[in-house]
Amino acid sequence: MKKVEICLSPELIHLYDVKDKNVVIVDIFRATSTMMAALANDVTSITPVFDLESCRMMAKEGYVIAGERDGTTAEGFTLGNSPLSYLEKKYAGKEIAMTTTNGTVAIEITKDAARNIILGAFVNLKATAEFLIKEENDVLILCAGWKGKFNLEDSLYAGALVSSLHPHFWTDCDTSIAMRSLYEGNTHRLHIFMGQASHAKRLQNHNIEADIDFCLLENIYDFIGILEDGKLIAKKPGN
Repeated sequence: MKKVEICLSPELIHLYDVKDKNVVIVDIFRATSTMMAALANDVTSITPVFDLESCRMMAKEGYVIAGERDGTTAEGFTLGNSPLSYLEKKYAGKEIAMTTTNGTVAIEITKDAARNIILGAFVNLKATAEFLIKEENDVLILCAGWKGKFNLEDSLYAGALVSSLHPHFWTDCDTSIAMRSLYEGNTHRLHIFMGQASHAKRLQNHNIEADIDFCLLENIYDFIGILEDGKLIAKKPGN
């Protein structure tokens, strides 16, 4: 039977075997939620980039560059890390190069060994679970966290995904058991519970509460975001 595990921070990834697993990268506030919004609004692809300078240089190749550090738009970038920037198909048909404080780092350290890199977000939780259930491989959910530290929103999503994968996957991972219980115990007050998160408060200090509201929407998209040939693209679970 297939197995699911949760890694709570990229700093702990050395404790896990990534090889040939479907790795779900989670950065709820806001990278993976933003990437899903971009793909839903007909962005052609998103190239995740590790550092600001490499991403900045990709503007010369025709990419729209998106850069975020510490919750704000990096200097010299067209976009930051807001999902709302992509709504109403504002960048339809464009290729985006994106670098963020946490999310793109998590992609970078796992992309070479994983079978698939998949975006994890509440906005397409059901579609992601459906894709993973159909796949034959084990799953590792990697929470991007905040600068190496545990954070509440990514871990709670990880618990939601474990819950959605039951009973098709088994686990002996204490983190998976704990985060599933945490999620299932708070589904009736998810928005209130997540509002306590340190990064939610960090974002509120930048007056972007609307971003937080968007990131907590559930199942508004019916496709997954998956890394193919170095680019994140949209894909229906059955395809």
